[in-house]
Amino acid sequence: MSIKPPFTNLDIQTASKGFYEGHNVGVAFTSKLIMVLLVIWALIWPGNAVGTLGSFNARLLESFNSFYIIVTGLFMFFLLAVALLPATGKRVLGKPGEKPEFRNFSWFSMMFGAGLGVGLMVFATAEPLGLWGSNPMTVAGQVAPNSPEALQPAYRYTFAHYGFHAWGVYVLTGLCLAYYAYTRDMPLTIRTTLTPLLGGWMNGWLGNVVDILGVVATILGVAVTIGFGVSQFIDGVYSIFGVAWLMDLSGDVPRPSVAGMLAGLLTIMCLSVLSAISGVGRGIKILSDLNLVLSMILLLVFVVFGSFLFAMTTYATALFDYVLHLPQLSFLAYPPQSEAAFAAALPEAARPLADQLYAGATNAWGSLEGFQSGLTGAAAELPQDVQIAAYAAGTPGREFGWQSGWTTFYWAWWIAFAPFVGLFLARISRGRTVREFVFGCVILPSLVCFAWMTILGATAIDLELNGAANGAIIGASNTAKLFVTLQNMISGPLLAGISAMCVVLVLTFLITSADSGLLVMNTVMSGGDEASGMRHRIIWGVILTLVIATLLIAGKLGDTNPMDAIKSAMIIGALPFTMVMALMMLSLIKALYRDSLRDRLTATQRA
Repeated sequence: MSIKPPFTNLDIQTASKGFYEGHNVGVAFTSKLIMVLLVIWALIWPGNAVGTLGSFNARLLESFNSFYIIVTGLFMFFLLAVALLPATGKRVLGKPGEKPEFRNFSWFSMMFGAGLGVGLMVFATAEPLGLWGSNPMTVAGQVAPNSPEALQPAYRYTFAHYGFHAWGVYVLTGLCLAYYAYTRDMPLTIRTTLTPLLGGWMNGWLGNVVDILGVVATILGVAVTIGFGVSQFIDGVYSIFGVAWLMDLSGDVPRPSVAGMLAGLLTIMCLSVLSAISGVGRGIKILSDLNLVLSMILLLVFVVFGSFLFAMTTYATALFDYVLHLPQLSFLAYPPQSEAAFAAALPEAARPLADQLYAGATNAWGSLEGFQSGLTGAAAELPQDVQIAAYAAGTPGREFGWQSGWTTFYWAWWIAFAPFVGLFLARISRGRTVREFVFGCVILPSLVCFAWMTILGATAIDLELNGAANGAIIGASNTAKLFVTLQNMISGPLLAGISAMCVVLVLTFLITSADSGLLVMNTVMSGGDEASGMRHRIIWGVILTLVIATLLIAGKLGDTNPMDAIKSAMIIGALPFTMVMALMMLSLIKALYRDSLRDRLTATQRA
């Protein structure tokens, strides 16, 4: 008996001279062209860009919300099975006996900084507080928003959004890349992950398409991360120095102005490009170590001055609740509710008014009181019990709206981030076993994220529950919630010092994310060559800056939240790569199975 050897003859054509020397011209040029066209569209026709992206995103979510939810759950359970099985878990991502390149502290700090650093700073307080006021149980009317009863579902979904699913998305991509690159000596690029299924097809135009989808998803995922991070950076600078032009003070809640966002973006991207050209062994590693140290200091401040006992109690109960509901969180997908289905669920007296009631009753971000106060004409004259029944009839629509606008947004964000973080994790994990890679990059970071979210977030919730914050934290913008929490927790020179440290931490997390993204994009376009020319990293830094800047401006000119256009573009760009990731999983199943057969055959022949 013999088994055909695995396909490893991946020949990625790169230019031997000229401007694109060392790069695959098709991937590099097409990726840049797509991004430049997006920039031109957003710059010249901002209203059209924002409206089209938003409309297409809404239709896409109606059709693919369930796909996003279910496939992300499959990724996580597949990885756990691969790690637990003895035959696959013990495999080394490298040659037999090869040792890890980075020590554990640096390995963890780099994965932490690149994977969720900015997200943890922005959403450490915003995520638990937001979910405390809006989650599937509050949407369905089972518990009251911002109540003690809403705490458990708030943390159930906080852990879901920042836990095993998020890291599972990254690790699936990273494991595929590392397995083929370090055990089969194949290029460290996206198309490599599909070679077990598609073989020589990855040498031609189809391989180029796969790499292009990875690059486009990466730049849009990084754009969302930097957009949120820049907003928090400006909030922090304003809280310390009070520079008014950085903020838009015209609304109920101060928010970073577009001018402030652009100034912060330019500063961060210039520093990121400088760090990126220094390479992973120096700039990124040094910044990642600094990120982890400053993060521990911030955590210690909350341990000493925050609601630590309340946080730890919340952590224990929430972790148990999260694990208990893991299958439901992984595979329960809410379908959209059509107006006809809504009308069929209405009481008889309200059915003639279904078209007037539908939008308000299915609005996931509204409330019963808001629904009733917004009724006009004949709808407002309906009896109180009929109005309540009409709102209840829209529960499936609210559940779909909540899931597609919150959980699915996160799944798309993590998937768009997966080429970047996955390739980066693969780059720093040579010599690790599959089990060590999966548990080290899924379980451990998740537990740290959970602790971070409970220590910081539960302190903010406790300040609101006991009345000390008096609604100030809930009322602040998402990116300002961390600084408002600090203001309600400490004061004086300590507050000034910790706020300044948070600004530095956000800045270094942003630089780490951006320069890691530039390094990864350049690696993909050069066919896996990590030592390719520096000028293309600089060019991609400029393109990334322009993408974020023009979409922010387009969002503002389109009378929406400046981040909305970036978020819509990211969700749209993530969908094709989600399908690529599903094929990656199938490819890895085939590769692991066939390699196990080869190992058994070799052992039999030796015996």
